[in-house]
Amino acid sequence: MNDKENVLLIGPPNVGKSVTFNNLTGSNISIANYVGTTVEFTVGEIIFDDYNVNLIDVPGTYTLEATNEAEKIAVEMLQGHDFKHKKFEHCHDQKDVDANLRKKPAAVISVIDAYNLESSLYLLFQVLQYNIPTVAVLNRMDLIEEKGEKIDVEYLSYKLGIPVIPTVAVEKKGLNELKEILQTILAKAPSTETENIRDIDNSKIEESFWQKAEEIVSKAKFRPSVLKKSKREIWGERLVKPWPGLPLSILILGLVFALIVGLGMGLRQFLLLPLFREYIIPVISLGVEAIVAPGTFQNILIGEYGLFVKGLEWPFTLVMPYVISFYIAFSILEDSGYLPRLGSLLDGLLNKLGLPGSSIIPLLLGYGCGIPAIMATRSLNSYKERMIVTTLVCLGIPCVAQSGAFIALLGEESILALLLVFFFSLFVIFVTGFIIDKLLPGSRPYTIMEIPELLVPRSEVIFNKIWFRTKNYIYEGALPMIAIIGVAAFFYETGVMGIIGQLLSPLVVTWLHLPAEASTPLILGIFRRELAIVPLVEMDLTTLQLFTGAIVGLFYVPCVAIIATLAREFNLKFSVFILIITTTIAFLIGGAIARIGGLFF
Repeated sequence: MNDKENVLLIGPPNVGKSVTFNNLTGSNISIANYVGTTVEFTVGEIIFDDYNVNLIDVPGTYTLEATNEAEKIAVEMLQGHDFKHKKFEHCHDQKDVDANLRKKPAAVISVIDAYNLESSLYLLFQVLQYNIPTVAVLNRMDLIEEKGEKIDVEYLSYKLGIPVIPTVAVEKKGLNELKEILQTILAKAPSTETENIRDIDNSKIEESFWQKAEEIVSKAKFRPSVLKKSKREIWGERLVKPWPGLPLSILILGLVFALIVGLGMGLRQFLLLPLFREYIIPVISLGVEAIVAPGTFQNILIGEYGLFVKGLEWPFTLVMPYVISFYIAFSILEDSGYLPRLGSLLDGLLNKLGLPGSSIIPLLLGYGCGIPAIMATRSLNSYKERMIVTTLVCLGIPCVAQSGAFIALLGEESILALLLVFFFSLFVIFVTGFIIDKLLPGSRPYTIMEIPELLVPRSEVIFNKIWFRTKNYIYEGALPMIAIIGVAAFFYETGVMGIIGQLLSPLVVTWLHLPAEASTPLILGIFRRELAIVPLVEMDLTTLQLFTGAIVGLFYVPCVAIIATLAREFNLKFSVFILIITTTIAFLIGGAIARIGGLFF
């Protein structure tokens, strides 16, 4: 295993690189952090008849000009910087893959986009400067054929001087030919262990690369006959224009919100709640009562905050239905190619916050989970942009579990109050972003976005995404939540929770106008953000109190996992700042709402 060659998989984001990687490697993959950074890359094995090689999925990048962290790492991998003997940080239920990575790659697979061929060729030309044996994967050929266009693959291969394999990654077309060509390249490749790689100055060749790409595309890509634009092409263009793009975006986001709330409430009321309350929890309770004598320990397991009662009910019947409905909606938006169009539409608005339109992706990811949203800021062009997006995600963007808790808390009581929570979130995000942009030094952003083809989402792709993300919620969301509820049950049954409630009483009762028992979710929310809201569902509160609690929960401290991510991605000082600012804003706004609302209700 230690003698395996390494092959780099390089390409722009959203061109089928990850699908190609999965097709080549199967399930035997591992994920690691690149040495000295927090950027993750994936390694898998390509299995040939008589030997295997390591396939390294390089972070997606449009250029090798090293303007952000992902681009810098792509360059270092091509240059053969030593990341030997570095251990993998974690694996997702797969076997460990050999981490003894050699210095210089034996070959490169460059994924180029048939639909946006010119920009992909620009990246490929930069890759070829490193004199590493390369094969090009010309993916998304189905979109070209659908448009009635053709690409002369033989001419393209001749002009590039490397093999070019036409593929449709989602259908595994071209996969076998790719493996055969790669095997041939590896068999002919000279030893790369001692070769030196000359320093590449991309700034001197940028213009010539674009000219060369334009010239090749003008001859390689053609339309045999004049055809009318398809309806998808027409609507793809309309959706990036203010009219009718902006009103349609409001309609689409409204439908998404309705889908998340309606489907989530349906799953909760008609499937998950009856399943757990009528079957799973009663059976477990009977088993505990038969084994454990009445008393404190039994109450910890099946009492008011019981590990096997609230520990199952809250994660799986209150939160998970909305996690599923959110990821159904988000996956459809993601797979259809609508999200970059939304970013293009909102570019002017986001510029007022010191952000480019492309920042819409990490901002929307925050509604799923704050951790991948923060990590996605690595693709932004400046440290200032990363700081702004990260602050907004931590302060005012509720993750999917929080959003589910809001819907469970207010959905049946008052849809208006529920909508106000999300509108209030957007208002604070805009004001905060505007202020931070003024305070932090740095220039106004410029937007470079590649708008992909508008696609009809594929059911199998949507299902796989939902399945993977739901499993991820269970492992990283539900299981930690169960553990925290178990700790809360212990504190509650031993009287510790009551003592803490008395200490927090002036803040909770006097300032927020909530009952003393509302101190419990404030304690739990430190560990899991949604737990600052979920326990309120069980309390007999007025609509104003529910709204106050929701607002406090919205701006309350990020969970421990996010604080750890902040310290890793930025520094400890920044994570402490986020803790202070979120807590302060949560209680200031919560108290103000309690008092102002008390004047009218």
